Parts: sequence; structure tokens; C-alpha cells
Amino acid sequence: MTARGLHALRIGLVGPVPPPGGGMANQTRQLAELLNTAGAEVTLVPVNAPYRPRWIGQVAWLRALARLLPYLLALWRVAARVDLFHVMANSGWAWHLFAAPAIWVARWRGVPVVVNYRGGEAAAFLRRSARLVRWTLGSGTTLVVPSGYLQAIFQRFGMSAQIVPNIIDLSRFSPRSMARAGAPQLLVARNLEALYDNETAIRALKVVRRYFPQATLTLCGSGPQEGALRRLAAAQGLAQAVRFAGRLEPDAMAALYRKADLVLNPSLADNMPNSVLEAWASGVPVVSTNVGGIPHLAQDGVTASLVPSSNPSAMAQACVALLSNQVLWQQRAQAGLQEAQRYTWARVQPVLAGAYGRAWP
Repeated sequence: MTARGLHALRIGLVGPVPPPGGGMANQTRQLAELLNTAGAEVTLVPVNAPYRPRWIGQVAWLRALARLLPYLLALWRVAARVDLFHVMANSGWAWHLFAAPAIWVARWRGVPVVVNYRGGEAAAFLRRSARLVRWTLGSGTTLVVPSGYLQAIFQRFGMSAQIVPNIIDLSRFSPRSMARAGAPQLLVARNLEALYDNETAIRALKVVRRYFPQATLTLCGSGPQEGALRRLAAAQGLAQAVRFAGRLEPDAMAALYRKADLVLNPSLADNMPNSVLEAWASGVPVVSTNVGGIPHLAQDGVTASLVPSSNPSAMAQACVALLSNQVLWQQRAQAGLQEAQRYTWARVQPVLAGAYGRAWP
């Protein structure tokens, strides 16, 4: 299927949508916009519709039931008027509660399915649930993943997947100045959850400030660890140096990238984080842990500095090396800008259209 073929295609896009923001939610919204621009007719089926009334969201079992029933009804109705489902899938309960029902509803309605799996904890999930996942996917479902890392994991469990990379919108994320000046500004654009180990970024800032006393850190995102992270920053004497920006809309996030000198990704498990792609497109060097799919995405010493996870000292040393060497900083920024070109809509669209063509008879 060519880009021209997308013009006639009616797609049911199933996945999380903002608010709140987040990697998969932002990718779902962006994909819907890009597909519509290409001429496809996209109907969104959100898996995170707001609870009505709101108090239901405070009761665990009722919360699941209140969201699942309207979701199943929406899937059934949308399946009657689309040519295929594109399902944004993740690990754990997100798979069982949202991705699997979408696949089964589509199968019962005779609608082809493209499953776009993007969970960074795929190996652990498939060790527990590979048999069930294989059974759900069956023989009529097209599986796509954003990286060679996930492709290899699924292959290990007997499932074949095609790579369709994440997409970066270069009209939104544009380069900052290639001249660095003033107090260093560090940025983390991950949710405030244990998986993303923002604690290491705060502790790394403490070390960086021995060399650059005016350095600051901005944490963008929200999550259950915010209180603990605020207390940690205060305990480290960094209360004024660590800013909690909360969740930001894409345009505000793009503006913040253009002010940053380094983007840190301290994650404990990862696949293809949008924050790395966005940093590259913004001309900001990246210091990341070398976990999961990150070494498949970034080349250490070329497009990023990769360090062990849970190691504030190593992360800080990588930051200081870049901040202390303007030539190295500029080389890394330029390499990231070049790498970002691989993830534009113009490059990804024909690959995605090919996956649709294989799914859609």
C-alpha cells in the first residue's frame, strides 16, 4: 500500500490519548494527525477515557469495570465502519485489558488488525504471557514494533514482528542554537515513576554542580514519585536547582528542549523513548542509561553518551565531559540532528503503509 492508498483507508486507532500526556499517548495523537493529513479517515478509540462520575476512579474494581464496558462497546461500533484497526499495545495489564480485547473484537467483526507493540518491559512480560499473546495474535494479525530490540525479543518467543519506528515531528521540534552559554540546564522528560529513575538524575545534578555550581535540572512529567523526589532534592540541598514542570503540551515541551543544554534519560528499562528523539531533533545532546533498546537506538560516543543504570556518578561524569568541551557538545548535537532525520513522517509513512497493506486484503 502506498501513501496514496492511505487516502482511501478507514482506520480505527486504538490507544491512550492525552490528557494526560506521555510517550504512547503523544504518539497516538500524533499518528492520528499525520494519518488524517495523509488522507486516511481515522477514528480514535481511547483506552483511557475519563471516568464518569469521577469518584469511580477511586475504586479499583469499579474503575476497571467502568472503563472496560464502554471501551468494548466503542470497539464494537467502530469496527463496523473501518477497514482496519491499528492497536497501540503495551505490557502487562494494559495488554490484557485493552490490546487483547481490541484484537478479539476486530477478529469477530472481520476487521484486519495491526498491533503496534511498544512496551519497554517486553521480555519480562513475554516470559509470563508469551503463550497467551501468541494465541491472541493468531495468524491474521500484523505485529509491528518500533525497534530491532523489540523485534528480537518477539522472535525469541516465536513471534515475527516488522519494525515501524516512532515518529518525530520536525515542524514542532526544531534545533536550538549550536552555541552553549550560561548556566547549564539539564532536562528529563519522563514521568515521575520508579521505572524512569528520576532519583538518579537528581543525584547526578549534585555531582555536576561541583563543576558547574549554577547548573539546574528540570523534570517534566507527573507521577506517584513527585513527593519523594521533591524531598530528595531538598535533602540534597537542591530545592532551588530542581524544577518540577509537570506535564506539558507538545509546543511547550518543544520550547523547553530548545532551552536545555543536555537531556538525561535515567530509565531502568526502555525501548525507543520519544524524549531521545525529541532531544535529537532539538539539537540537544543526550546522556542516557544503556538499558533495553537504548543501545539499538543510540550509538555511545556518537549520538549519545550511554552509562550504566542507577549510577549517578557515571551520569554526572558524562554530563561534565560534554559541558566542559564545546566542540564535543556541538559534535554530539549535530550527530543527533542527523539521526533525527531517520524518524520523520516522510521516512516512516511508507513503512507503515506497507504494514497496513499486508494486513488489509
